[in-house]
Amino acid sequence: MLPPVIVLGCTASGKSDVAMEVAISSATPVHIVAADAMQVYRRMNIGTAKPTTHDQELVQHHCLDLVEPNERFTVAAYLESAQQAFGDIDAVGARALVVGGTGLYVSAIVDGLSMPGEWPEIRAELENNPDTAAMYAELLARDPHAASKMEPNNRRRIIRALEVCKGSGTTFSSFGPGLDQYPATNIALVGIRWSREALGHRIETRVHAMVEAGLVEEVRSLVSTSDGLSRTASQALGYKEVIAHLEGHITLTEAIDLIVLRTRQFAVRQERWFRRDPRILWIDIEDNAPSAASKVAPVVRGFLS
Repeated sequence: MLPPVIVLGCTASGKSDVAMEVAISSATPVHIVAADAMQVYRRMNIGTAKPTTHDQELVQHHCLDLVEPNERFTVAAYLESAQQAFGDIDAVGARALVVGGTGLYVSAIVDGLSMPGEWPEIRAELENNPDTAAMYAELLARDPHAASKMEPNNRRRIIRALEVCKGSGTTFSSFGPGLDQYPATNIALVGIRWSREALGHRIETRVHAMVEAGLVEEVRSLVSTSDGLSRTASQALGYKEVIAHLEGHITLTEAIDLIVLRTRQFAVRQERWFRRDPRILWIDIEDNAPSAASKVAPVVRGFLS
């Protein structure tokens, strides 16, 4: 089986456009594999920038719409789905092109992370604790190495790390090769890099486009169902802020401003995650460029040929 090629970058960097350009123009059949922690949820389309129905009709996509929005989804479940996709793609004589925005998903594909078990009762107890700062302090005491690799306000990752520490009796960082190690790989990683200012403008433009495309209506439909959204899905960028608006806590304008701000902050965290990996071939895009596709697609095609 030929290894996949990965195109990655921060949110709004143009990864999906590059992937579509490569898939449509390549002589060899190319399938796209999403590596996005929120695109796995069905009906969460606009706010996750999920490939359109038209794009999915043009090019076969994998690892989208895997679970209902009220279900919990893990990195281990994603890796299993991705590996199944790679096998299916190879079976039809095509190449796999991964579009990566979620750093942990990309790491799982490239390095085959060893996934610790789960302890639902411990996780439920932690999720009922509203004091994220106190939990981070506890993680810092139990597993300073793991704590140093995550933001102090990243509640979901803190809870998962503490769950493993308490449930397994060992440290979360003891599982797998470690996210700060980058062994040699036969998987090509191509990164798209804009200046922070240019990316900020792209994020703002995209957020407004999402609202115009019906983001508020999408969120209203999701929360109105009997099952609602899982804790993870309800915290997704765009959805959390619109939910606050729908509940009457903030105006729509305030929600939009918050989405832009938090998405910019998220892009900075993505950048920090990816830039640690020396295996990534970075391609810088000029601030006045209309897109990344024309510069990045030929490089990606070269790795696929």
